[in-house]
Amino acid sequence: MDSVLIERRDAVATVMINRPERRNSLNGDVKTALRNALTEVAADQQIRAVVLAGAGGHFCAGQDLKEHADELSTGGAESAFSTVAEHYAPIVRSLATMPKPVIAAVEGSCVGAGLGFALACDLRVFAKNATLATAFSAIGLTCDSGLAHTLPRAVGDARARHLVLLAEPFTPAEAVRWGITGDMVDPHETLAAATGLAERLASGPTTAYAETKRLITETWTRTLDATLSAESRAQSRAGASTDHTTAVRAFLNKERPAFVGR
Repeated sequence: MDSVLIERRDAVATVMINRPERRNSLNGDVKTALRNALTEVAADQQIRAVVLAGAGGHFCAGQDLKEHADELSTGGAESAFSTVAEHYAPIVRSLATMPKPVIAAVEGSCVGAGLGFALACDLRVFAKNATLATAFSAIGLTCDSGLAHTLPRAVGDARARHLVLLAEPFTPAEAVRWGITGDMVDPHETLAAATGLAERLASGPTTAYAETKRLITETWTRTLDATLSAESRAQSRAGASTDHTTAVRAFLNKERPAFVGR
């Protein structure tokens, strides 16, 4: 059984972590397959939106601790934690920077690296009964999977410290209230809702979406003047797209634009 599945339907790709018997926890096979799958769909110009999901009613329960313990005992900490640079960082970087929108369909367990993956996506759909947690400090670790970057930006510095240091689970309703934006749906409806959102985005101006992702990601390290300059360059690139020309013409003709993604 493939540990990660890719389903393509028109311009939407669904990347499914497929280890349901372990709540989609991340062993070496899953991490390598997920990294490679995301690289593949990011480069596929026929795909204009991506859904990240988990099989069997769970999103991702984080690192497989049995495999981690085995690696610690045989290879030591250096070997066990090489996965952070080898797998977790590329996965999060791919989700955050691929030039198309990514939607997380979150249900069941979404903890540790799973939470990091969800926050690296552009949008999230939560099952109302999903369980969210940072989890790291509960096993004597600090953040990885981008959480030190994404969590404070989503919920603020003080709340992020609280969530990481205490490692207490929290609900999707709390997440939305604190600033981790997302739609909430009934259990088992997350994939359909996320796919519907992806289909909507896949029919939109993909070039403009890619420029928006880049601007928002990079603005945290820029001054206002640098951001204004970056916006000017990005707007020029988006303005040179077929989608922009088509949309302006459609607006003037009081028609609905048909975006082609370039």
